[in-house]
Amino acid sequence: MKISLRQLKVDQKASIVSVAARGELGRRIRDMGLVPGTEIMIIGRAPLKDPVAIRLKGFTMSLRNSEADHIMVETEEQDV
Repeated sequence: MKISLRQLKVDQKASIVSVAARGELGRRIRDMGLVPGTEIMIIGRAPLKDPVAIRLKGFTMSLRNSEADHIMVETEEQDV
């Protein structure tokens, strides 16, 4: 099932399918290692749900929800 990164729940794993952001934002997202084929896992959210902490390639990073909206993922589980 393809959804945006923002819709994943804590402890849910997924694989990046595409990055829809263009220009400077798209370049910055890809430079952080968020490219198609990368496996990620949501490890936490701030109390107001923004930002989201994700784990990928052996490190942890946080993204604003406005950035996560541009990243489409495919979940490993059927329910979201």
